[in-house]
Order: sequence, then structure tokens, then C-alpha cells
Amino acid sequence: MARRFTYDDWMESQGIPIHRGYYVEDLRTAELGWWEDRQVDAAFMQLRGMEGVVEGRIEEIPPGHSLPPLKLSVDEQVYVLGGRGVATVWTDDARPKKTFEWATRSLFLVPRNSYCQLTNMDGNNPARLLHYNYLPIAMSATPDPDFFVNNPYSTNSFLHSTDEFYSEAKAVMEEGEGAFAGRGRQVWHGNFFPDMAAWDKLVPFWGRGAGGHVVFIQSPGSEMHAHMSVFPARTYKKGHRHGPGRVIVIPGGEGYSVMWEEGQEKIVIHWHEASCFVPPDRWFHQHFNLGRADGRYLALHPPNQFMGMSEKVTDRGRDQIEYPNEDPWIREYFESQLAERGMTSEIPAEAYEDPTYEWDYSKSSD
Repeated sequence: MARRFTYDDWMESQGIPIHRGYYVEDLRTAELGWWEDRQVDAAFMQLRGMEGVVEGRIEEIPPGHSLPPLKLSVDEQVYVLGGRGVATVWTDDARPKKTFEWATRSLFLVPRNSYCQLTNMDGNNPARLLHYNYLPIAMSATPDPDFFVNNPYSTNSFLHSTDEFYSEAKAVMEEGEGAFAGRGRQVWHGNFFPDMAAWDKLVPFWGRGAGGHVVFIQSPGSEMHAHMSVFPARTYKKGHRHGPGRVIVIPGGEGYSVMWEEGQEKIVIHWHEASCFVPPDRWFHQHFNLGRADGRYLALHPPNQFMGMSEKVTDRGRDQIEYPNEDPWIREYFESQLAERGMTSEIPAEAYEDPTYEWDYSKSSD
């Protein structure tokens, strides 16, 4: 019997499209419907691996329009799929409102128990946004949907915890674990990142292959976090698995990802900017760059309880597949896809022979 959650019943009662399956090829063109309660064209996204854990919601703001203010009782990350506009965030007290501008590929946090009004500053084109939160878990703990939307409960402790809530992110060195043990791990603490396609403050992604780099993101005062991986053209990352709820959206690049449950058939998902997919719980997945420039994927993380913390794998011997140990089809398919585009692989031969092989990051700013 399939599990049912309070959130599922509420979501299905809203009367707007729900995108299911393994991926959405382009969130910028995904079907939407009129949501009377929120006065916006919108759709839910409940891909395999999101059920009962996280919410994905797509909304579109008409040219030159503002959405009605919305107050949620949970924190929410917003990724801008396209467009430019202004966000105004405030609480019930008399403190000044916080206002900032956003644009395509911006990432920002709307804090819990705060009103947020989003305005499209482009008079000719709609703006489309992806919203991500932990509402399904919250509704399982408190199965009363009205508790979480426009609740009159008021607090100013989070939004006004600093005068510069949406100021420039700051780098913090934290104790490393896994592949980062002994090196420390750089985490960017902030609530607004202006352009994830242009973000260049990266560190080596030790142990994950392809000579890739990464930025880890943490929202101060919130448990919401994310990371973005950047890896070179004509390379691919190592296969790995973890818990559910990690929504992956593409800020830039061209490639594909492969997902599979251990011992089962592989699913190939080709992606480009604004593609979105979610690896189901404990499914292996692997990312491949078919472009002529760096590929990027932004992963919005579920709560730490779901084994999603910092791309951590429970047991590297069981949860990550080194290049020499991978299914030969992985390499063969990758090289065939490159050949169709007149390119060849940049993965060095040594990587397929030595499971401890590591890229030379000596020229990286670490």
C-alpha cells in the first residue's frame, strides 16, 4: 500500500498541476494552472524521492505584476528560473521591511513567519521561480495545513537577527569530514546569492572525481542548505547514493545524469539549464558533462536527518563507485555520446586503473 501524507492530501486539493515522475525537462516551460488561493499560475513538483520530505513549487509572475503577500511557518528557498524582480520581506512588527532585487539564477531564503511579496520588474516578460521547503515533514508533525499558511503567530527573532539579512555571503571554515577530513570544509553562509551560474568562489570537490569543484551553502539561523557542483567539459562524476529529498536544478551546461536502484535498470536524464530531477532514496546517480564548458548542478538539500548533509555518503565502499569498479556501460555510453558531438573524453586513463586516483588541484585556490 502506498504511503499517504497529510501534505499529499492538501496538495491534491489545491487544483493545480502536479508534476511527477523522475524529472522535469525544463521548469521554464512546465505546465502551470491558476491557483485561486494564492492568485498565481503555479504547479507542484513531486518527483520520485521528494514524497513526504520536501515541497517543490513552480510559480509564474505576470509582466509588471506583484503577487499577494504570503506568510509561511517554514523557511523556504527560492531559485529564479527566469526573470528579474524585487522581493520585500517583513514581519508583523513596525521594523523596516527588507527589500532586494533578484534575477535569473538568483538563490535566496524567505525566513519562516515572515511575509514575502514578489514583484516582476519586467513589463514585457513573465518571471518564473522554483520554491523549495520542508512543508511535507512539517505537516506530518502537525497535520493542520492552515497552521502553516498566513498564521497570525508573530516573531522577529530570525529576520531581524541581523541588520544585513540579505547582505553578501561570508565564507566560514568548518571541520571537514569524509573526503574533506583533515582539510576543513569551506561553507558560504548567506541568504542571498545573486547568480549561481556566475558564482566562482569554489573549492576542490575531493574524492568525487572529474576534477570538479564545489560551493557549500548554509542559511544562517536556518537548517536549509545546499551545494553547487561545477565540473569540466567532457568529464563525469563518480556514481554515489544518499537519502531522499535532494532537488537538483541546472544553472548552466549540457549533459545527462544516470540514476538507478542497485541491481535495477538505469534511467538516463538529459539536462540543460532549468532541467530538474531528484535521485530517489538510496538510488545511485552519476552526472556527465557533454558540453564544451563547465557544467553546473545546484542541489537543494533536505533536512540532515535524511542523510543529505554535505553530499555525505554513509559508507564510501558501499555508497560511492570508483571509476575502475563502475559498470563498463557507464564509460561506453559517455564516450559514444561525446563521439556523436565530435568530442572525446577528458577522463585520464589512470583514473580507470587506480581507485585512489585524484586530480591535481595544486593550481586551485583552496
